[in-house]
Amino acid sequence: MTDTRNLEQVRADIDAIDQDIQALINKRAQCAQRVAAIKLAEAAATQDGVTAAEVVFYRPEREAQVLQRIINRNSGPLDGASVAHIFREIMSACLALERPLQVAYLGPEGTFTQGATIKHFGHAAICVPQTTIDAVFSQVESGECNYGVVPVENSTEGMVSHTLDNFMDSSLKISGEVELRIGLHLLAAPGTAEGEITRICAHQQALAQCRNWLDKHWPHLEREAVSSNGEAARMAAQQPGVAAVAGDMAAELYHLDKLASHIEDYADNTTRFLVIGREEVPPSGRDKTSIIVSSRNKPGALFALLEPFRRGNVSLTRIDTRPSRTEKWAYVFFIEFEGHLHDEKIAAIMAELEEQSIMLKPLGSYPQALL
Repeated sequence: MTDTRNLEQVRADIDAIDQDIQALINKRAQCAQRVAAIKLAEAAATQDGVTAAEVVFYRPEREAQVLQRIINRNSGPLDGASVAHIFREIMSACLALERPLQVAYLGPEGTFTQGATIKHFGHAAICVPQTTIDAVFSQVESGECNYGVVPVENSTEGMVSHTLDNFMDSSLKISGEVELRIGLHLLAAPGTAEGEITRICAHQQALAQCRNWLDKHWPHLEREAVSSNGEAARMAAQQPGVAAVAGDMAAELYHLDKLASHIEDYADNTTRFLVIGREEVPPSGRDKTSIIVSSRNKPGALFALLEPFRRGNVSLTRIDTRPSRTEKWAYVFFIEFEGHLHDEKIAAIMAELEEQSIMLKPLGSYPQALL
């Protein structure tokens, strides 16, 4: 009897706490509405002709700082990342009261890029699928969408070259990064027997990420690279004999059954995505910077580009090469490193690189991924 009363009291305590949480969330939402009103009033008072549509409500560095403080002050029993995910959704819903964000991503629905978009912006953002990475860039450049999300590298398969190539000609800036654990499954329409499958479809990166598993279990079956895992899932749902390699979101969206789960060759398979926008992002206190740089084709050229980072004790997080479009057998380097372009030490390194390179293009500084 005592245990029953104790359980009822704990449940009553939970109900009371839920009521307090709900009231505080709505109080926070009211503050977000006040922020929107202040920004709109300031825009109206300026002489620069800034319209309401041009007012910037989303601040990547501010959101990163808030989430970092949430993680730092968390005392459990929930872990910091779990609490930060909850607050991400609260912040997403509050931001939507100011103005819902339109975010382009590499579609169709059900892709990992959509999952990365939701992870970064929350469910209140309006996700707008695009058929190609080029189209994602175009949507943001034209102002049709506020931001875009594109894949840039996988932990087992390396860089996504098409994304890097788009940065060569685009004026867009990198506004953030997202890391997403990739779980791949073999999916088919309900009722499909293994003997009925004649073709396995997926994005070429996904096929590569589970190559060993497919070689072992389906060595003689045709594999077809398609534009995205979401497209492969759509094909599996509509075309008899087609199986798809895709994730949980695609399986749920297209109502597919899992013939095999987690077929990726490496358990820690992770893809990194970049958030692209039109504005530069101020320092958050924990930032990365990406640049594209090209030097003259001579011995020691790469060493000369990297030496200023060594002397400045700046940690490089990524370096990759792409063929130059202007000179045969010449290359441009995609370099990422810790720090912000506004940092005095980074600014000095950029000045030195500019003197010794034939092309230097900063792609932006942005908060490092927290979740």
